[in-house]
Amino acid sequence: MSKSKSTSKSKSSSARKPSSRKPVIYGAGVVLAAALLGFVSYRATAPDHSDSGSSSVADVTADPDAGVYPELAKLARRDADDKLAQGRVDAPVVLIEYADFKCGYCGKFARDTEPALVKKYVDNGTLRIEWRNFPIFGAGSEAAARAAWAAGQQDRFWQFHAAAYAEGAKEKGFDKDRLKALAQEAGVADLDRFARDADSAAASAAVSKDQEQGYGIGATSTPSFLINGRPIAGAQPMETFTSAIEAAAEQARKTEDAKSGKDGKNAEGAGDDAK
Repeated sequence: MSKSKSTSKSKSSSARKPSSRKPVIYGAGVVLAAALLGFVSYRATAPDHSDSGSSSVADVTADPDAGVYPELAKLARRDADDKLAQGRVDAPVVLIEYADFKCGYCGKFARDTEPALVKKYVDNGTLRIEWRNFPIFGAGSEAAARAAWAAGQQDRFWQFHAAAYAEGAKEKGFDKDRLKALAQEAGVADLDRFARDADSAAASAAVSKDQEQGYGIGATSTPSFLINGRPIAGAQPMETFTSAIEAAAEQARKTEDAKSGKDGKNAEGAGDDAK
């Protein structure tokens, strides 16, 4: 009996070892993509970087295929029940964001860029945004991530997200009382359930799953993004995101047109054969 408990404890401990944060190989080419994202992440937060949080490494070329990794595009969940996502499940473009609530640049993106992207692309069905909790700044970050997940269980994730990223919010810290206040501000109806959910094993597991995915693709700073498999790091200017989204949408249209053309030919051929 004691041996079984010891074995279980050992397995549990090994699952939490930092060694699991090495890049995960999702498929051929992801090693290169992980190296790229790690490099861009470094450049986006390197010393003497401009206050805008932009990085020339993340410039998007006119070629819609340049810098795009199909294996990374597959990380989009497109789950209708995903509480930490917004936009149509079948949107042609998915932006995955790996972010930390204690990250200043994440707050800049949330306040200055994301609302414009929602208005321009999410509202018309072009873009879906999927959030991944990627806490890298210690216990406060972890607590805020679990609290955001808990708010999502009552369909108030994006409201909590807005409250936590409001100007000056992170400077007030993320202790339990503060997180409860943010939940209340976000309109979370059942605060007792919120507290239970935030402290639950399910919250920890969900945050860990997102976090390990971020480490797995080579993200080393926040915010880091994937737009249909194209890695972008840092709170880039609006133009960087619009260029990437437009290129991804155009590529999706071309792919869909090619499929439709092929299907049309097949249908025509089938008709000829029938004659």
